[in-house]
Amino acid sequence: MLNKDSIQRAADCIAAADALVITAGAGMGVDSGLPDFRGREGFWRAYPALASAGVAFEDIANPEGFRQHIARSWGFYGHRLNLYRSTIPHPGFALLRRWGEAKPGGFTVFTSNVDGQFQRAGFPESTIHECHGSVHYLQCSTPCCLKIWSADRFKPETDDDACLLLNDWPRCPTCYQPARPNVLMFGDGEWLEGRQYLQEEQQRRWLSKAQNPVVIEIGAGKAIPSVRTFGEQVANRYKGTLIRINPREAEVKRPQDVGLAMGGLDAMKAIDRIPINID
Repeated sequence: MLNKDSIQRAADCIAAADALVITAGAGMGVDSGLPDFRGREGFWRAYPALASAGVAFEDIANPEGFRQHIARSWGFYGHRLNLYRSTIPHPGFALLRRWGEAKPGGFTVFTSNVDGQFQRAGFPESTIHECHGSVHYLQCSTPCCLKIWSADRFKPETDDDACLLLNDWPRCPTCYQPARPNVLMFGDGEWLEGRQYLQEEQQRRWLSKAQNPVVIEIGAGKAIPSVRTFGEQVANRYKGTLIRINPREAEVKRPQDVGLAMGGLDAMKAIDRIPINID
């Protein structure tokens, strides 16, 4: 049974902070119905056609795939793009936004997710740092230039059973070679970091002015620890509290931190039910 004192401690820390640092991994989208690709079997359950072909996540989310089998690679990313466009963010996003907007120092978001769900939930672009890029933006697969552009005009038609793109894939407006999502893939030396770099600089400026932030981490695992590492570094820097929400990996390193072994939405609702003053 979850220790109710931990929820109370989390609520008290949020109440005492003057700003929020929201960090989110793949588990943040689970309550919206998005797959988190936990382990090879989890990925293959989401994409049975790739399971039949023995293609792992690392193989399809790889720039080499766009050179060797572009229709399949865009079948995968096209399906994800359509899925993210149609997914409604769960109510936890609104809770985080409300908590952050009530703080005098405001809030910032650091996420490894490429799904654009924070934007769909109404978070201003100026508050978001997508450290692995976004599937909603494109770049040249070569790349021939440093251009990064919106994927809004690309409407993928996919055969999801076969994991194949049926219509034409997008192309670079400069060299007309195939375009790819502007996301960091496995073994990726071709990702254009320009957009991410601007977000990072924007977030760095915000953090330089922060006084007493609390870090709220949702659904960030240990396998690729980008999000966990960032949140721990921020909490250490400000001698603040890290609230780690993760149903399977909620352990924390410091006594002042709080670990909640819960799903993201359940934990945020539980915290929000505690009478606290966040004005």
